[in-house]
Amino acid sequence: MNTLGDLERSVLEHLWAVGGPRTATQLKEDLADRGLALTTVHTVLTRLEQKGFVAHDDARPRQFRAVGTREEHVAELMHEVLGQAGDRQAALARFVGSVGADEVRMLRALLAGAGDDAAAR
Repeated sequence: MNTLGDLERSVLEHLWAVGGPRTATQLKEDLADRGLALTTVHTVLTRLEQKGFVAHDDARPRQFRAVGTREEHVAELMHEVLGQAGDRQAALARFVGSVGADEVRMLRALLAGAGDDAAAR
């Protein structure tokens, strides 16, 4: 599982929030409250790129963008964690038992739609 450090998570969260590409200099300015050096921002972006979370274009200066959405990332994390469970059914049952009524309705609707998608294939 690709884990993110605090600074990596902050940069990625910011890229998701702005919804578009940013240069390292822009990110340094955007995250000025953290007091980051430009070299630190470049290092974090390189690590995020190696982990598959960001990509850059070939322009100068390079612009970096998040590869996927926050929701895709969360779904991937959930899937990976579920894959680590010794008993998937028990883990799912525990999860479903811990969500609220609105989330249960949403899960039922999503599962019903997933069944429709499978039947259409």
